[in-house]
Amino acid sequence: MTGRVGPDQVRTITCVGTGVIGAGWGAYFLARGFDVIAWDPAPGAEGRLRHLIDAAWPALTDLGLADSADRARLTFEPDLARACSETDFIQESAPEDLELKQDLLARIDAVTAPEVVISSSTSGYPMSDMQTRCAHPERTVVGHPFNPPYLIPLVEVVGGKLTSEDTATWASDFFRYAGKSVITMQSEVPGFIANRLQEALWREALHMVNAGEATVEQIDLSITDGPGLRWPIQGPLLTFHLAGGQGGMAHMLDHFGPSLKSPWTRLEAPELTAELRDAVVDGCAEEAGDRSIDELVAERDAGVIAILRALGRV
Repeated sequence: MTGRVGPDQVRTITCVGTGVIGAGWGAYFLARGFDVIAWDPAPGAEGRLRHLIDAAWPALTDLGLADSADRARLTFEPDLARACSETDFIQESAPEDLELKQDLLARIDAVTAPEVVISSSTSGYPMSDMQTRCAHPERTVVGHPFNPPYLIPLVEVVGGKLTSEDTATWASDFFRYAGKSVITMQSEVPGFIANRLQEALWREALHMVNAGEATVEQIDLSITDGPGLRWPIQGPLLTFHLAGGQGGMAHMLDHFGPSLKSPWTRLEAPELTAELRDAVVDGCAEEAGDRSIDELVAERDAGVIAILRALGRV
């Protein structure tokens, strides 16, 4: 589109919505040397944003800051129009409410120069459903991150029915330029790719807690000390390919394929009763012990950095 800056010419980014994901994006973009303008109408939003950025900064420093990285390059702007008036890219991270997303994207669209790409952090809504009220839907795209966005490399990019191919390409190129690992999806899938996979694991975990088959701590340990150690290296499918020995995936499917009919999994979600909710909440509290949320975040961040370094990805 005429007038759109190149992906490598982006200097100013507007983060609309500064919850955990939006603030995480803000921390990441600041660490990469961008100017960041943040907007969020919630009371106390600026204080919470700056708290998360300050909490993330030691991890980002450990990982390696851009030469121009500076938390002073953050501006909190209470007026949406001003926040979007002079920017090169917008990352929206509002709560997961379709009506809210449709309205907010339309408002952003109305006050932003038509060549600026608007990306949404939605964790499940198709852009086709969110862009319906925009005057310029062709420049809207999903850029789905993972928590914390300032550490986890992956971003899933996919447009809606009215998104131009140029927009999806530009967004993918920009995220790569900004240091992200990008999957550009060919078609919209509810929940995208990674969320679909982790949702299946989440549902099975809830079933086991609900049936008294495993505790929260046992479920977490089964992944951190089990298959989770293999997934950062080769992913679940290549891991099963190796499980087939010299015969690879072909032998794996021929040998273990019949077990797919075994009653091992229950992908339908269990009813989230008050009892199940309390069991999961209490289990997490027991596993966390006396560690605060901030302490758990720091522990998580240090672990992610160690894995990234061990794999030579930073």
